[in-house]
Amino acid sequence: MQVLKFGGTSVGSAERMKEVAKLVNYPGKKIVVLSAMSGTTDQLVKVTKALYAHNSEEASKLLKALEPKYRETVEKLFTSEEYKKKGNELITQHFNLLWSFTLDMFTHNEEKTILAEGELLSTALFHYYLEEQKIPSILMPALNFMRIDEDGEPDIEYIEEHLKRELSKDPHSQLFITQGYICRNPFGQIDNLKRGGSDYTACLVGAAINAEEIQIWTDIDGMHNNDPRIVPNTFPIAELSFDEAAELAYFGAKILHPYCIRPAKKRNVPVRLLNTMQPEAKGTLISRNASGDAIKAVAAKYKITVIKIKSDRMLMAYGFLRSVFEVFERYKTPIDVITTSEVAVSLTIDDNSHIDDIIKELEIFGTVSAEMNQVIICIVGDFLADRHGYAVRIFDSLKDVPIRMISYGGSKNNISILVNAEHKNDALLALNKGLFTKNK
Repeated sequence: MQVLKFGGTSVGSAERMKEVAKLVNYPGKKIVVLSAMSGTTDQLVKVTKALYAHNSEEASKLLKALEPKYRETVEKLFTSEEYKKKGNELITQHFNLLWSFTLDMFTHNEEKTILAEGELLSTALFHYYLEEQKIPSILMPALNFMRIDEDGEPDIEYIEEHLKRELSKDPHSQLFITQGYICRNPFGQIDNLKRGGSDYTACLVGAAINAEEIQIWTDIDGMHNNDPRIVPNTFPIAELSFDEAAELAYFGAKILHPYCIRPAKKRNVPVRLLNTMQPEAKGTLISRNASGDAIKAVAAKYKITVIKIKSDRMLMAYGFLRSVFEVFERYKTPIDVITTSEVAVSLTIDDNSHIDDIIKELEIFGTVSAEMNQVIICIVGDFLADRHGYAVRIFDSLKDVPIRMISYGGSKNNISILVNAEHKNDALLALNKGLFTKNK
């Protein structure tokens, strides 16, 4: 069985849904995971923010702007009056629920219910379209098998048990449709896997059933060797290892959710990144046995803050770094890159929610400074210790770019550097020229 995930742009209109139907209509068992139509979740987030601010009028205005998109989709998606009627009744039902939240007190649990509506709508409309086209399929609610635990992490055993139970209800069916992103929490309430979680859903599902392959369909033909928004003539990478893909996803490659590689890697299920706009393209294959050049790609993670703690107490001391890390642990703030000397430690974070409190606590240890608007440039490949020449190529490429920090050796798949945001484009262009352009 295969698992195919289609993102918001892939199901963002009636025309795109019709193309997805063609892509999934082939022999063999498969589970299709759909995101909300593009723009929907962003609009629903705005609705929830308005409701938290007790601005029902603004929330109503946002819903009024969103509903016509779905009415138009119904009109263009279906050809028969029967299914146009069914589609419009579906829209009315879901939007009546959304409207109801503007009339009463608003809670955190209701927020999650609102945010789930996008996926519930897209999957139901797609299922209706397959019905109209006489393509047999089963709409399999993710809320029946996807669950997170008290720490917000996927409950793997529960997912496996309940997913297999759902599939066993229709053992002869070839095509199952389900929602990405949404789930339940341990109390049975509607929740989600955070933004971008449809990728995560697909990989959790693929791992749970030991799928033949997980396909992530987006609007770009695989993971590229550099940021195509900044660097011209980038190209898709044919193959990546699980670890290489995870590094690129975490450090800025937007095509893939950072967490989704873990379950696929654990069960050794290959992940293929494909383009719904160009389905004939080979895309990128992520697996345990990836091959290719040592330097695979470059990615950039923006809006980084670097914090420096300088203290004589570090000299010949033990336990100092543990105490520093415990501060970040208390505020649930992950650290990306760290460098140390005998009297100072510099580290980076991408979440400034608690930065004032963190700095206040760190000042117990020494002099603390923080600088925002930094960028982590991540160079990913297979940098084995017994190979040589890679660092020279990288840093020779960056000879005209001021570098703030360097992290090399913590992983055989990643060399990270920190630059000021004003030098980001120069760094990406220089690395592209130095690492990937032939006959320089």
